[in-house]
Amino acid sequence: MTSIPLRDVLSVLEDSFPQESAQSWDRVGLVSGDPEQPIRRVHAAVDPTLEVIQEARDAGADLIITHHPLLLRGLHSVATTSAKGAAVTSLVVGDVALYVAHTNADVAEPGVNTALAAACGLASTEPLTIEEGRPMGRVGDLDEPVSLADFAARLADSLPSAPAGVRVAGPADGVVRRVALLGGAGDGLIGAAVAAGADVYVTSDLRHHPALEAREEATATGGTPFLIDAGHWATESLWLGEMLDRLRESLAAAGHDVVGLETHVSTICTDPWSFTVGARTDQGDPQ
Repeated sequence: MTSIPLRDVLSVLEDSFPQESAQSWDRVGLVSGDPEQPIRRVHAAVDPTLEVIQEARDAGADLIITHHPLLLRGLHSVATTSAKGAAVTSLVVGDVALYVAHTNADVAEPGVNTALAAACGLASTEPLTIEEGRPMGRVGDLDEPVSLADFAARLADSLPSAPAGVRVAGPADGVVRRVALLGGAGDGLIGAAVAAGADVYVTSDLRHHPALEAREEATATGGTPFLIDAGHWATESLWLGEMLDRLRESLAAAGHDVVGLETHVSTICTDPWSFTVGARTDQGDPQ
């Protein structure tokens, strides 16, 4: 069975997602594993949860690549009495390497945000803004204007289904042509979407007050940008399959035999919500 040294896989990942392109607060790169260990099966997921790690171990994975860091903040113990400790223990006991590509994957081209742009129907985009010298988010124009309702429906069809669905702020018949987006939590860039002249801003984790204030400001100045909260997990999961395909291609180009190298995108939805009850339509009626 094909095996590739982890160090060679890391080399490809570092070329695609340089650690220096991550934001200064981020924690990316190799979290567990031995650079000399053989890699035969690669598992990809948004979050390195205990369930995802167990899924990877059950599948015989040697390497997990996740978008979100496992150890973003300092720990003083990895005892199994905490979820983080149990995760580290499971990785080490299972001899599974963990690699994280977070904000360095957000800014990559292709990367998290270009994958979300494609799901939004954008063929060409430019950075929404620049932070720490790196492009954040994307903005571009649809080939033809569509209604906000149609745009949201098409986006929902392009995203993996999650319990919270896609939330929309704006009139169903509003016109959408220019689209701004940021995968993951993005209410901090609402102002950038306004400055970019976006008709709609697609992101996730929109908090009550920033979203409400943005819509009130928009109503006073013409109505846009409309807001779409498409879910943190959903907006960032699109990148995983594309990333694994490129990993295989790059390893093959480097001279590795990838015929027997197995890759798999986790089937686990790590959105923290389980279900919704009593959601209301735009008219205030329960669905």
